[in-house]
Amino acid sequence: MDGWQQGEQYERYMGRWSRPTAVKFLRWLAVQDGPRWLDVGCGTGALSTEIVNHVSPAVVAGIDASSGFIDEARRRLPAGIDLRVGDAQSLPFVSDSFDVVVSGIALNFDPDAELAVREMRRVARTGGAVGVYLWDAQLPHAADGSIRLQSRAWAVAGTL
Repeated sequence: MDGWQQGEQYERYMGRWSRPTAVKFLRWLAVQDGPRWLDVGCGTGALSTEIVNHVSPAVVAGIDASSGFIDEARRRLPAGIDLRVGDAQSLPFVSDSFDVVVSGIALNFDPDAELAVREMRRVARTGGAVGVYLWDAQLPHAADGSIRLQSRAWAVAGTL
C-alpha cells in the first residue's frame, strides 16, 4: 500500500497543517449551525473533527476514496459519524440530504473535480451551503491544470 494511502502516516505529516486550516475555513465559511454536514474527501478526518468541535451538527458524514484514510478517521472521530469509502464523483447519498457540504484539499486530487462539485451541489439541500478549499496554486503541481481548476471552482461557487 502506498504510504499516502495509509492514514496514520498521512496524519503524522499533514495533520499539523490540515487541522488549523480546517478551523480557518469554517470561520471563513461562516455558516450558521447546520444540522446535517457532509465532508467530501474527508481523508483522516481533519475537517470533520473541526466541524464536530466548532459547529453544532446533528449529523456529520464523511466520504473518501482511501480505505486507509477512513480507517484513521474512524479512530480519531467520535462514534456516530457516518464515514464511508466512496467516490466524490458519485456520492452515495440522496439529493437534497445535507445542509452544508464541504471539502478540504481533496478536489486537487480528483480527476474530475467539476463532476465532484456538481455531486456536492446535488446532495446539498436547496438554500444549503457548499464550500471548498484547495492547495495553493503556487505549488509545483499547479502547472498540471490546478490553476484552471481553481478558477473554475470559484466560478462554480459563484453560481451555486
